Amino acid sequence: MKLIIKIVQLISLALITVLITNCKSNTSTDKVISSEVQVDSSLFLKESVLSITKTPCTLSDGTITECYEIVTNSTPQDHQMGPWCPKSIDDDASKGGIWLENGEVYDVDGDFVKNMATLYNDSKWKMYDEDGIIYRTKTIEECREAANPNVGVEYENFCVECLPSYVADLTQTYLIPISPVKLDQPYSLESRGGGPRADGHPPVDREGNGPPPERPENGARPDFNARGLAFNGVRFDAPAPTNAILGAYTLAPFDDAGGHINLNAGYHYHAATGISTQIKQEDGHATMIGYAMDGYGMYNQLDENGKEPTDLDDCRGHTDEKRGYHYHVAAAGSNSFINCFTGATAMN
Repeated sequence: MKLIIKIVQLISLALITVLITNCKSNTSTDKVISSEVQVDSSLFLKESVLSITKTPCTLSDGTITECYEIVTNSTPQDHQMGPWCPKSIDDDASKGGIWLENGEVYDVDGDFVKNMATLYNDSKWKMYDEDGIIYRTKTIEECREAANPNVGVEYENFCVECLPSYVADLTQTYLIPISPVKLDQPYSLESRGGGPRADGHPPVDREGNGPPPERPENGARPDFNARGLAFNGVRFDAPAPTNAILGAYTLAPFDDAGGHINLNAGYHYHAATGISTQIKQEDGHATMIGYAMDGYGMYNQLDENGKEPTDLDDCRGHTDEKRGYHYHVAAAGSNSFINCFTGATAMN
């Protein structure tokens, strides 16, 4: 009889433990956590990232989980930064960067600058003097003023070039969930990043690196501009506001790696051009280039045969047996990476 009572007590204790555990999970991690595609922190280049640590975090859907806190100075060690603006209309492509527009990648060489009036069918474009010397920003103050959303007419026909030395002391901290948590509905990124906010709040700069239109009472919010992080610690950013830049009769080229500098975000990418660190896949799949802010892997657009997957969803993601769910970034000329987040992102 005592044995039967003891067994009943043990069963009751087990049931209570299960109930308590279930109650806790309903307030924190009741979403689908994709443990099979966890972020591999060892893939980040040690010489390019200041620190990577695990930390508790809350995601945009309320899930309480663990994130990698990645601190970087946005200085790639796997390739050089620049050049951006050529100095003369006689310079070849090696002296300048690239420009991304309407699906095309243009070399910003002397001929490009010389022919901008024809390219844009606007005679007001003339970004060089009588000797063929191109007007460029040359100080941190000029960089700041020329990147202002309300840039003055004194910077019309200037090539905007902000240098790494201007942001040498700038560090960035990113939170990426170690195990992605899939959202019920993807979070669209089409209206995020670049240009004035929909509610009239001005950004700090023309790339939207300023106060968000809405901020919860505790001050936490997702990063509305970052799309992901390359293995060298440089972030994949929201589309550059090319229309606003050209509308002010300025040009802010990207280097051959698809990156340039502003004083708030440091060095960052607007396109994947195949220059930053890539991880080759044994099965011929597109190379891996980093992680999205929701923890899913980011891969180049095309596989080793030059083909894009035919089953990409609206976010530019799909699933295979080897990699689980992951993204394929858009073509460099599109000035973008992915269209939405399938997973929840960390509140910063």
